[in-house]
Amino acid sequence: MSLLQWAAVGAAGYAIYRAVQKQKTETSPAAFADGEMTDKNFAQVRSAGVEGMRSDPKRWDKIDQASDESFPASDPPSTY
Repeated sequence: MSLLQWAAVGAAGYAIYRAVQKQKTETSPAAFADGEMTDKNFAQVRSAGVEGMRSDPKRWDKIDQASDESFPASDPPSTY
């Protein structure tokens, strides 16, 4: 193989590698809904409630909502 052919094979391999890496980085972490994770979210905290989750829970009531809204805090919600 000539040097030009090797360069073409290398460039194609690199293009495939970059496409796969870009595809991996576009998905958000498991706890986040699609499109919620941004570079500005440096604390890695998702929005409270079902709309901030990637998958919808089978049951979700006002107690679950209150608990989810108070998550990083040490105090329980006042609705108990």
